[in-house]
Amino acid sequence: MSKRKAPTSDNVNSEFCDFLMELANYEKNVNRAMHKYNAYRKAAGVLAKHPVRINTGEEAKKLDGIGDKISKKIDEFVRTGKLVKLEKIRADDTSVAINALTKVTGIGPAAAQKLVQEGIMTVEDLRKHTDKLNHHQQIGLKYYEDFEKRIPRHEVIQLRDVAVKEIKQLDSEYTCDVCGSFRRGAASSGDIDILMTHPSFTSESGKKPKLLAQVVEKLEACGLVTDRLSLGDVKFMGVCQLGDTDSQKDRAFQRIDIRLIPNDQYYCALIYFTGSDQFNKNMRAHALEQGFTLNEYCLRPLGSTGTPGEPLPVSSEEDIFDYLGMEFKNPEERNL
Repeated sequence: MSKRKAPTSDNVNSEFCDFLMELANYEKNVNRAMHKYNAYRKAAGVLAKHPVRINTGEEAKKLDGIGDKISKKIDEFVRTGKLVKLEKIRADDTSVAINALTKVTGIGPAAAQKLVQEGIMTVEDLRKHTDKLNHHQQIGLKYYEDFEKRIPRHEVIQLRDVAVKEIKQLDSEYTCDVCGSFRRGAASSGDIDILMTHPSFTSESGKKPKLLAQVVEKLEACGLVTDRLSLGDVKFMGVCQLGDTDSQKDRAFQRIDIRLIPNDQYYCALIYFTGSDQFNKNMRAHALEQGFTLNEYCLRPLGSTGTPGEPLPVSSEEDIFDYLGMEFKNPEERNL
């Protein structure tokens, strides 16, 4: 998942979303309070999708996911233009440093706190102490400025087209899709997530590491993938290159993840990794109401005792909607 937040230019409640996400990151990175992080993040998401400007905390409380504490913060911000809690956080050097360091790909809250304890307070400090970083973190630091930028949709399309062409040249039986907000029609992306499968790889066949490794090697050979962060049997994390490969100054480097999914689980995974989170949550809840259990792996009927049965055969996203008696929603319609 990208560490970059989505743009808020079309969001009439962007000021509220910005301070909520700042609080969310503080709770995750400094306090390690994931329940508070999730609450702030959910509230920001709800406000970002609300088409009307919120003027009071009471108005905000009418929206799902916004409770009394957050509504009071909204009232405080409307009244004063700032938050006392946020001012204190911004004035605390340790909190500022931890939040700054976690923007580097590969540095999580625990690693950031350890670095701060060792006196490393900024990304510039980090560049003077690269010996303290593992391979993943060194790559994150190397491309820090590029990774902080959003990727315009046309560049993701460019990369997708090149990647698909290369993968199909390798073996025409591969299926692959770029997921996440891109598949839902977003104008820009934080990183590039490719979901991939092959008929020879199923949940019963056992792992086939060659299927992913040969794709990564192919994408490296054509210059699309420039660095490896990690390569396992079913997931690759790395760096890809967009733009003019003949001119160093025109190169843009971005994060890329490729997941290899068993063929019989591909379309459940495709729905899951397309999102949105809220759409997935609603779909799983509807599945339970209809007597099924749905996750990123499979769709299974629930017996009279509530015990899941065997996975149902799925050969498309439409199959899943049909089983659940739901009207099919195109990816662009899943931005809840």
